Amino acid sequence: MAAQQKRSWKLQEFVAHGSNVSCLSLGPTSGRVMVTGGEDRKVNMWAVGKPNVILTLSGHTSPVEYVQFNSGEDLVIAGSQSGTLKIWDLEAAKIVRTLTGHKSSIRGIDFHPYGEFVASGSLDTNVKLWDVRRKGCIVTLKGHTDGINFVRFSPDGRWIISASDDNTVKLWDLTSGKLLHDFKQHTAAVNCVEFHPKEFLLATASNDRTVKFWDLETFQLVSTIDPETSGIRCVAFHPDGHSLFSGAQDSMRVYGWEPVRCYDSFSLGWGKVADIAISSNQLIGASYHQTNVSVWVIDLEHLENLVAKYNDETADVGNNVMGGAPGEEKLAKVVPSNKTPPRKAFSTERPQTTSSKPRPKAEQPGVPEEPSSKEGESNDNKNLAAPDDIFSAKQKLDRTPPRQKHEPFQPPLEDPLSHGPSKQAPVVKPSAIAPDPVKPSKPTSVNENQQHQQMIPSERDKPAGLVLSDFLPSRAPAINDPSQNNANFDQHKFQPKNPAMSEKDVISTLSKSHDSIATIMTARLKNLSVVARHWGDGEIKTAVQVSVDMNDQAILVDLLNVLCLKQTLWNLDVCSLLLPHLKDLISSKYESYVQAGAIAIKLILRNFAPVIKSNMAAPPVSVGVDLVREERYNKCHKCYSHLQSIREALSSKTNISGKMGSLFREMSLAFSSLD
Repeated sequence: MAAQQKRSWKLQEFVAHGSNVSCLSLGPTSGRVMVTGGEDRKVNMWAVGKPNVILTLSGHTSPVEYVQFNSGEDLVIAGSQSGTLKIWDLEAAKIVRTLTGHKSSIRGIDFHPYGEFVASGSLDTNVKLWDVRRKGCIVTLKGHTDGINFVRFSPDGRWIISASDDNTVKLWDLTSGKLLHDFKQHTAAVNCVEFHPKEFLLATASNDRTVKFWDLETFQLVSTIDPETSGIRCVAFHPDGHSLFSGAQDSMRVYGWEPVRCYDSFSLGWGKVADIAISSNQLIGASYHQTNVSVWVIDLEHLENLVAKYNDETADVGNNVMGGAPGEEKLAKVVPSNKTPPRKAFSTERPQTTSSKPRPKAEQPGVPEEPSSKEGESNDNKNLAAPDDIFSAKQKLDRTPPRQKHEPFQPPLEDPLSHGPSKQAPVVKPSAIAPDPVKPSKPTSVNENQQHQQMIPSERDKPAGLVLSDFLPSRAPAINDPSQNNANFDQHKFQPKNPAMSEKDVISTLSKSHDSIATIMTARLKNLSVVARHWGDGEIKTAVQVSVDMNDQAILVDLLNVLCLKQTLWNLDVCSLLLPHLKDLISSKYESYVQAGAIAIKLILRNFAPVIKSNMAAPPVSVGVDLVREERYNKCHKCYSHLQSIREALSSKTNISGKMGSLFREMSLAFSSLD
């Protein structure tokens, strides 16, 4: 029963990129795939619930700022910091279109419902509509006075909506290329907009902590939610249209709009949520922080009953759930939009067009026929003859997970829970959860838990491995001290032989170990002075060699912390000296040592992996003598051997959960540059 009653849980957390993640998007149809973009200029595709990357797409030359699936989830578009857009065909895993024209970072992208067009918004304040077949910009929509945060096509494909940092939302007509309406009542930047799936209704979410609902027939404000505790980052209507999901920092709320009400709320730990999707009666939310991506699941089983209950109460009581005049009962019965929507509905059927017929000869390579067979009937022969028609139906694309009715994600097991452990274990990736009830705790937990328990955090408020009471003289408890009553029965240490000590005796006792600690610190300072002397003379290699020969990890960590700040001091000689000892550092019980070793390893891989890889691929030939090349090859071979040894050591640490596990997985991902 505990698992069935769990309303929300964290599904997974994993390292998505070798550098900071800058954007992500969930598959809009299945909610089972996700694409991420990072400062490493790569786009990675993932199966939600699985830790391994499915596909890595490269091609951008600047950090990726926005990513988006098309409705069929067989195309991905990514916009970069330089303003370039690239479209990938996921079946072929290759770039099929590159669109240039924006002058600044891309902040919003959307595919047209029928696939032939793409809309993009940028920090250059412009919205552009692109014809993917012609590879060119059709129209540039100007009017915003600050950067664009979000763009979206209407469900019928006739309008574009754009949200901006200028606190406004603009509705554009595609046919005329003109502004239809300007929504101006937000008081801070607008982050997200969403069309109702069945009605002429629009929801806009802003940093002013509100969501506003607008009637798209009259362009009038319908309602506004009460301000939340932080800015609204993303919104999504339920597929049935009876409610709206509003995602903010560490929270999710479910709203109705006529009258405005909050059906439900969830307190989560997802931070700044970046995208949400609804699938299998569950809401999947994803967020990112630095190199990590987190995925959360909210169970929506109870939602329909909850909405129906609220609507019934509204019908009985009036327009206000908390109270109202009985005479308003008729109005409340008319308002709920999930039964009889009073507004017009979007027509999602593709209209018959003739605009593409005059230009088939010039566009044979890119005439799309993706959405349905009806549109393709008149041009099928020509379309099928085009090999790089990116919008043709991809029947053999075997998505992960497959395109079928998806089973809902299962909540993680609790301690006393025994129902269905075998099914839930593969979904929840921290696999230590499932084996606990099955295998004896001692053999399974000793190795894994030792790594957690013995790891001494770098940020701590007490000495590592020391109990302060062990160094304090024993004192008798106060006679009337109730806090010591139970302790007297259990612990004999509260019955000291010398119940009273003077202040002088206490200080003398505490000072006994001071001399030994002072000796240790003096020796360390002396060693650091030796290293500093060589460093000051510019003998970096000698300084590294001396610190290594001292066989003191504390000295080595101090040196690494300085070296990592001065990347120009690194060379193959320094790498070959340090790498054997970096393996020992990442196995240390001190978190600060592990972190210093990890930073150094990532720096070496980032700066020297291409050199090492190229030299290992082309060893010096036996004809002739090239001493410089042979020496470089020997250094590279030595570094390569040590790096492979570190890689093997990391393989057993990537399954650890928590911050250290994320660090080890990030390091393991960085080793891909050697492949």
